Amino acid sequence: MTTVGAGARRGLADKRRAILRGALAVFAREGYTRASIDLIAREAGVSTRTIYNHFRDKAALFETVIQESAQRVAEEQIAEMDRHLAQVGEGPEALEQALLAFGRAHAQPTAGEHFALVRQIQAEVLHIPAEALEAWQETGPRRVQRALAGHLARFTAEGRLREADPHRTARHLVLLAAGEVTSRSFHGAVPLPEAEIDTIVATGVDAFLRAYAPDRICAAQPGS
Repeated sequence: MTTVGAGARRGLADKRRAILRGALAVFAREGYTRASIDLIAREAGVSTRTIYNHFRDKAALFETVIQESAQRVAEEQIAEMDRHLAQVGEGPEALEQALLAFGRAHAQPTAGEHFALVRQIQAEVLHIPAEALEAWQETGPRRVQRALAGHLARFTAEGRLREADPHRTARHLVLLAAGEVTSRSFHGAVPLPEAEIDTIVATGVDAFLRAYAPDRICAAQPGS
């Protein structure tokens, strides 16, 4: 009985994974509005009844898909962020180099199904359930922002950055260092040349440090 029960549970888990993989592919390709349970069932290789056994409706399935996908991407982005910002040497040059490395990593082309899904969300945001949008933001972008704010708060406590709201500071860093790349490349769908990305990141980090680094503020004052 135990073996049969465990096998049944594995079978249900496998079906659920197949549904989620198929749904991610369909939502990323078709968007939320055009995607249908029938289409997702064909992609996943299951019956529509099987999908409804696991998920109440398309909205519930979409919310689960975007949460799981956003969580995976957030974990990857936070690990990359920690690699560049967790241990930074002394001096303003070390901080600048760390921010440049973080900016380049964050601005790299973001191909793949998750960001195809993000593009679809942006295109039809008014037609997507508010609960799914909130779940995506909280699980993905806000989680990454909180992690970045933690690093910047530490730099502030060390006297490397001036006092400011760390969450707003984090938003400014991302917008200045990577926002132009993200918007112009449509989340990696139309990649920019590497040299251009480097220039955008470098000028963005410079602008960020001019606004937030005490040494650059002092250097910009006449007669200093």
